[in-house]
Amino acid sequence: MGRGRVQLKRIENKINRQVTFSKRRGGLLKKAHEISVLCDAEVALIVFSTKGKLFEYSTDSSMEKILDRYERYSIAERQLVEEPGSQGNWSLEYSKLRAKIELLQRNQRRFMGEDLDSLSPKDLQNMEQQLDVSLKNIRSRKNQLMYESISELQKKERAIQEQNNLLAKQIKEKEKTMAQQAQWEQQIHHGPNASAYLLSPHELTTLNMGGNYQGEPTEMRRNELDLTLEPIYTRHLGCFGA
Repeated sequence: MGRGRVQLKRIENKINRQVTFSKRRGGLLKKAHEISVLCDAEVALIVFSTKGKLFEYSTDSSMEKILDRYERYSIAERQLVEEPGSQGNWSLEYSKLRAKIELLQRNQRRFMGEDLDSLSPKDLQNMEQQLDVSLKNIRSRKNQLMYESISELQKKERAIQEQNNLLAKQIKEKEKTMAQQAQWEQQIHHGPNASAYLLSPHELTTLNMGGNYQGEPTEMRRNELDLTLEPIYTRHLGCFGA
């Protein structure tokens, strides 16, 4: 007897549903590969499980190129039908952006080492090469930043060293000036001719001459004083005689 037609409906048993999904998924991926080889067709297959896990298959032209080609074709086809500025264009643009976001998120997960089951050895090799190039660029940029930081620190170090040298020179000059001043003051207060340093030559001459002004002889100055006092003395004597 021939096998009867199986009615398609959701499998209620969770374990049986998961087993059937695994078997049918493998068969579907196999059929996609066969049609791409036999008919030289570009095939892209995307399957999401109930848990949201992605399974995909694409020919050698890669999934991204096939999706871009599909988007261009669908956009051109819908633009022929819909009028410009209609609500459908906004929906189409939204769908296009959403597809790109999902593609970027999937690539990000793959570069983080996730969802790699559906990738072929060639795709993994391409990802490895991209990661190597990215790693080289990152290291080059890191080394450049470290070199610039070291150069900046060296410049600051030289500037601080020059400032320290200048301050040390100023301190030495100040100490030398203070030492000379202290030595000079010591010579003034404790030297053998301390009074000579304290009085000017004119003052010394005045003191030696008994307070004479402008270097006049002592005798001449004394005679002038006697002439000035004589009338006063005579007048006073006359007053007493009267």
